[in-house]
Order: sequence, then C-alpha cells, then structure tokens
Amino acid sequence: MKMMRFGKVASRGALLCALLCSMAVSAQEQNIQAIPFGNMDQWIDRQIKESGIIGGEVKHVYAIGPSATLTDNEAYRNMGGSPWASSNVMARVAGITKTNTSVFPEKRGDGYCARMDTRMESVKVFGLVDITVLAAGSIFLGEMQEPIRTTKNPMKTMDCGIPFSKKPIAIRFDYKVKMSDREKRIRATGFSRIKDIEGKDFPEVNLFLQKRWEDKDGNLYAKRVGTMVVRYYNTTDWRNDATYAIMYGDITGDPNYKPQMMRLQAQERYAKNSKGEMVPVKEVAWGTPDDVPTHLLLQFTSSHGGAYIGSPGNSLWIDNVELIY
Repeated sequence: MKMMRFGKVASRGALLCALLCSMAVSAQEQNIQAIPFGNMDQWIDRQIKESGIIGGEVKHVYAIGPSATLTDNEAYRNMGGSPWASSNVMARVAGITKTNTSVFPEKRGDGYCARMDTRMESVKVFGLVDITVLAAGSIFLGEMQEPIRTTKNPMKTMDCGIPFSKKPIAIRFDYKVKMSDREKRIRATGFSRIKDIEGKDFPEVNLFLQKRWEDKDGNLYAKRVGTMVVRYYNTTDWRNDATYAIMYGDITGDPNYKPQMMRLQAQERYAKNSKGEMVPVKEVAWGTPDDVPTHLLLQFTSSHGGAYIGSPGNSLWIDNVELIY
C-alpha cells in the first residue's frame, strides 16, 4: 500500500512538474513587443512663446519622441519615428498664439512615465476672445493637426490610428490613477456656458483594430476587427504589467462586452485620406476573427466623456506600453 501511495504521489508530482514546465514554455513563447517610445522615457520639450496680448510667457508643451528641445513656434509633426500624439497643442485663434499642456513627463525610477490631467484652460482678451474649455489629458497613436484654429469639432484635428496589420492577443502597461471627488462632470466648450453633466468621470484606455478602405470620393470606411476598452473607477497606486485581452470579431455576445466598447461609433474619429484631407472614419460593420487589420488605434485619457467633458482633478499615469502576441 505504501508503494502504491508513493507511486500516486510521484505521478502527481510528475504531472505538476510537467504542468509548470508547460506554463514556463508558454510564457517564454509569448512574443512581447514594445510600442515605439512606449516606455515614456524620451520627450520633446517644445518651448512656445504665447502672444504678448495674453502675457507672452514661454510655455512647455511636451511631446513623446526622441529627446529634444524646440524653441520655435512652428506647428508640430511627429518626430523620429514616434507614433504618439497628445492633447498638448499650440493653437492660433483670432491671431493669438495659445498653448494647452495636459500631458506631462514625470520622473519614475530611473526613467519617466506619462501623466495625463483633466483641467480647465482659458484665454481671455477683452473685446476679442473669451474662451474657457475643459481639457482632458490624452495620448494616442496618430498625429495632431496643428495649429488648432477653433474649438469646434476637435476630433477633426486628430488623425487617429497608425498603419498596422498584426493581431496581438493583449496589451500590457503600468498605470496609476487619481480620481476627482466630483460626483458630476463639467462640460466647457468655450462657446456655451459651463454646465454640469450627470455621471462620474473615469479615466479610460481604448484600443481598436480596424480594417479600412477608401471609396472613389475619398470617404473612409472601416470594419471593427479587434476591441479592448477599460475604465478605472478608483484611485490606485502603481499597478505594473496590467494585461488586457483584445477581443476579435463581433463581440456583442461576449460575456465581457460592455456598451463603451462601441464608443468609436458613438464618437466620430477622423483620419487623412489619400488626398490628404481629414475625413471621418465610418465604421460600418464588425469584422470577423479572420480579418487582417490595416490600422491600430490606441488612446489613454484621463476623462472618458469625449471632448470638453470631464472632472478637473482626474489624473492617469501610464508607462511601459507593450503588445503581446
């Protein structure tokens, strides 16, 4: 009997060992690829002088890209192969140069991370311009179309997404969250009075894989191939290696499906067509799990409600952004 029991224990031990070895091999077989500049350690410091009529101060407008300092007031285009853009912009409205900075490099360990803040931004010149807007901190894959000329239709200034034909199984990154204590959000567009919006404000991360095409008139269409959306509901210290699965195809029947996963269709996003025109990307259908994407959209934002809606005091920190295959 003792021999039999020993044999059973040995068998179980061998099985456990095989299982652990298999798990180790699977982990080793995972292909983890960092998104370029996704470690958030390199930043461009754009030192922009605002118009004298609003004070003429030199403001720091940060961009994710190869370490550099720029001291001109030129429109920015992504540098050094960086695929990242942000809500940090230079605007020229009614001849006035004004900046917004709601994304900041912040020291973390031996490197840096990205901090995104939701805040109020205003420019007031008696008899000429009086604008107060809510600005959420946001970084995304794509390019901002500077200089910003108006606060109307801000999505049209964002060229959303980068060419991409792979099919990762998950995204991984480090994050930290600080939540505002406001129970309602603010809507401040710069053109209408500031008012409260029902519902609490949440930082969000969204990733979409699209299969795009263009018709003869330059209109852009897309199928949704892959989806990942997560919102954060509580203040938390750093969480390292947070990993979220990307779901493929029509996910409306998936137990993990949430209404916000359709947000791309609820809030129109734009991209440049072959003629260089900024046009809306119209999602017309779910793709299939076998579809090969043409573009990757990825956004980290301190407020989930879209342009000019959020709660000042919300902050989201992000570091070490990677895709897992």
